[in-house]
Amino acid sequence: MPSRVVVAMSGGVDSSVAAAMLVEAGHEVVGVFMRHGSPAAAAGDGGLPILAAARPGHQGCCSVEDAVDARRVADRLGIPLYPLDLSDDFHRIIDYFADEYGRGRTPNPCVRCNTWLKFGRLFDYADAVGASHVATGHHAQLRADSAGRHRLHRGCDRGKDQSYVLFEVPRERLDRMLLPVGTLTKDEVRERARDLGLSTASKPDSQEICFVAPGQHPQLVAHRLGGSRAGPVVSTAGEVLGEHAGIEHFTVGQRHGTGIATGERLYVVRIEADGCRVVVGPRGEVPEQQLTAGEASWLIEEPTEPFQAFVQCRSGRPPAPAILTPLPGRRFQAVFPGHADGLPADAAPWPGAISPGQAAVVYDHERVLGGGWIE
Repeated sequence: MPSRVVVAMSGGVDSSVAAAMLVEAGHEVVGVFMRHGSPAAAAGDGGLPILAAARPGHQGCCSVEDAVDARRVADRLGIPLYPLDLSDDFHRIIDYFADEYGRGRTPNPCVRCNTWLKFGRLFDYADAVGASHVATGHHAQLRADSAGRHRLHRGCDRGKDQSYVLFEVPRERLDRMLLPVGTLTKDEVRERARDLGLSTASKPDSQEICFVAPGQHPQLVAHRLGGSRAGPVVSTAGEVLGEHAGIEHFTVGQRHGTGIATGERLYVVRIEADGCRVVVGPRGEVPEQQLTAGEASWLIEEPTEPFQAFVQCRSGRPPAPAILTPLPGRRFQAVFPGHADGLPADAAPWPGAISPGQAAVVYDHERVLGGGWIE
């Protein structure tokens, strides 16, 4: 049934086609561009406040070009586009990002942005304008169960699936979400954009953190924390092998960047924030057999007994079979046995390097059950 829908328009091809599909379905579509930076006017933006400056070669989101592209698409579709100023809220994400690196963890700001802003503040805006639903261009699907309640599933295009970054969306909000492009492959999305004459049809996918230039996150973290967290590089046996420029440069499982030459490949095994120590060792010492996660968020009834599932430990990685055991205090343990009967072709026996600070997202094959943050 047609209704008023707020669509988050990032200026990319996915959100552009999502808006177009909703218009075609007869909905009253209200486009919103979420502005994360300082307000500034730019020629040709139609009066839309946008980020103050573009970064050459940038392929993130929320840039000057993105705002202009969102305006062009909205004009083409004949729908309104309004700026939603989230610059104050966005400082919370940047603070989280810097604080996590300062703790020796590897943050995922995209998940936090989806939870706090896209499916947090955007619902507040939808309520304010009397919209029944919020839509985005995420490659994920919502499927109704026998009772009509919506469940979150992977997108049709597994190579572009974004269900991983949506695991924290509150369960009660799934019934008010729309994910129109989740049933399409990326090629089909671009074909639709070309057929509609949308200027974003050939635009590259977003691949970067929107608030920092590629390779510049250590400088941002050092600035926010009052200096780099430099210290020793040590072996798992405790031998000091050298010095590093700051723990903000590293993540568990990383091989390059330690500046240590020992004749064998060394990987980051763990990061000890208290002493700013980066501990390195051979690949076999990188943790990938079990994890403990906190701040668990479930899209099912909260589990109370151990169960089998698949766990994905970083965006873009395949899931791995695991035995999950619920723990007190919104926590769970996942143990990876390394095998499973009928292992799906797109699953892996091991999850890869387990990095504290990343999300551990739990799947029942295609369906997202929930997840937590790796401790």
